[in-house]
Amino acid sequence: MAKKKKSVSTASEEPVVDQQLEPPEEPSIQIEEVQVTEQTEPEPVPQAESTPIVEPAAKVEPQPIVEPAPAPVPPAKPKPLTLISLSGELTALRQVVDEQGKLITQLMETPIRQRKPTNNGKIQIRDKQTGKIYPSKNNVYQSLLKAGELKELVDANVFGPNPAKNSFGCYNLFRAWPNRFEEVHEGQSV
Repeated sequence: MAKKKKSVSTASEEPVVDQQLEPPEEPSIQIEEVQVTEQTEPEPVPQAESTPIVEPAAKVEPQPIVEPAPAPVPPAKPKPLTLISLSGELTALRQVVDEQGKLITQLMETPIRQRKPTNNGKIQIRDKQTGKIYPSKNNVYQSLLKAGELKELVDANVFGPNPAKNSFGCYNLFRAWPNRFEEVHEGQSV
């Protein structure tokens, strides 16, 4: 067996020759020639004799005279700073700031005066069974819970695992006993 020698070839780099590439040909636009024929004016149609219509002459208004703008006035030279001029400017600034402060407080107080007193949202509730009036919905729930009158609903787990901390227990109470309570509004007699 003859051993073959592996020939190691080195890759030789060929120098890159700068070739100038020709720009691609731009498409040409062909314009068709259009022949224009002369147009002849149509012959006037003879009209019947009539009286000519005379339009009144339009009034010509005179154009306003535009005066040239006055030449710009050079800025006045600032006055030299003295203690008297500075104190006068400070006094003027204090007056402006005081007036602004008064205006701000006046604007802030205006909406307060215009507001109407509103109802605090509490509705009195009357218990039809006992005739007792409670000052608010949540007060009905809390009072009856503390008095132990809701024992059967607490045992049925209507108010959740901790009935004392249930903020919306009054709504569960009203659903459980729908005909027992009624709302009493301000204008109604008790």
